[in-house]
Amino acid sequence: MAQSDFLYPENPKRRQEVNRLHQQLLDCLSDSFDVTNKLTEVLNMHLGCRLASIEMKRDGTIKENCDIIIQAIMKIQKELQKVDEALKDKLEPTLYRKLQDIKERETEKIAIVQKVISVILGEATSAASAVAVKLVGSSVTTGIINKLVTVLAQIGASLLGSIGVAVLGLGIDMIVRAILGAVEKTQLQAAIKSYEKHLVEFKSASEKYNHAITEVTNTVKQQMK
Repeated sequence: MAQSDFLYPENPKRRQEVNRLHQQLLDCLSDSFDVTNKLTEVLNMHLGCRLASIEMKRDGTIKENCDIIIQAIMKIQKELQKVDEALKDKLEPTLYRKLQDIKERETEKIAIVQKVISVILGEATSAASAVAVKLVGSSVTTGIINKLVTVLAQIGASLLGSIGVAVLGLGIDMIVRAILGAVEKTQLQAAIKSYEKHLVEFKSASEKYNHAITEVTNTVKQQMK
């Protein structure tokens, strides 16, 4: 038992809590990699993009891995912006505004995009139109993606950012030492509260991101039947 444990008997439990929270963070991070790759695959297949898949850097820090996802999403957003600009250029203003109208039926939006998607992509498929509607014509999906980027940037800039991903496979005392560095172990409770705050935001953003992209892939599957 560490000397500080005699003064702070709750420390052993707090070390375990730190370990648990970091595993949850790693799970969310891994999910975000998987969902981003799923989105990349959809864009490459249906919108003719040439985006590369990403992998978690196991020997890197939390910040480095957050940055990998952020950069991938920024590239995705750049491709979606190109499609949006093309739609705005090819469609009549009234039809383009309908794409942005959350009250407009999705089937109607897909029909609108279908009118010009062949000019933009060189071919017309209902799946491509559905992807464009879900990702370009949805302010909700755009907001979800932007929120994930914001949360990832905050995590990268926090105390968590400097932690190595590989440290999660070490023993609890090693994890605590790596996380807190020069910080006294008596501050474990404050550290846990900080991690919990980031995890609440990250879990929420990650789950919404996963749900939104799953909805896109499900819509594509329906259009391809």
